[in-house]
Amino acid sequence: MLPPNGSIIEMTSYGETVPEVRVVQASGTRFTLSMALVHVPPAQSPVELRWAAPPRGRMSQPGHVIAVDGNRIEVRITGQPTVLQSRSFVRGGGGEAITLIRPDREPAHGLVHDMSERAVRAHFTDIDLEDGEEMVLRIALGDEEVAFAATALKVSSMLQQVPVEGPRSVEMVAVFAEDQDETQAKVVRRYIMRHQLMARNRGS
Repeated sequence: MLPPNGSIIEMTSYGETVPEVRVVQASGTRFTLSMALVHVPPAQSPVELRWAAPPRGRMSQPGHVIAVDGNRIEVRITGQPTVLQSRSFVRGGGGEAITLIRPDREPAHGLVHDMSERAVRAHFTDIDLEDGEEMVLRIALGDEEVAFAATALKVSSMLQQVPVEGPRSVEMVAVFAEDQDETQAKVVRRYIMRHQLMARNRGS
């Protein structure tokens, strides 16, 4: 039931969700987790851990921080994990081409980090984008393409400095509008499940 060592999970602490938390080791009731220093919660604080559990959705597990060492924390989990049945939590993919379309601007092309039926996290280069901006996102999923009206939930950018100054890297998390075509949601769901199955087969 526990996520494998080296996998990426989500952690919620004090209402803030950290999407990229690496499992250093998971054994019994203890997790050793690694994350960016800015997201490290204090010792004794409650947390919630979530990870993929296809095909049913995701697992949710409460716990609390028992030790902090730099960017690593030790978490002791409590109780039994809960299955999150909502399809919106099924996440996968990575590397797919994505096009960001806004009125009166040139389309911007980027790459998907991961996505679900309700949201996508993607990378772009040298674009101006702010939290709350509305857009249309076109995503290539193998031989199919989906298009969603979306809103930028969180945008961060960083100018490349090493080894030389270079283009600005822009990371975006966007949520899809609620009134989406169910047919496209099924395309995403089918693609993610196929992607996860292929990943498991390669690891076996």
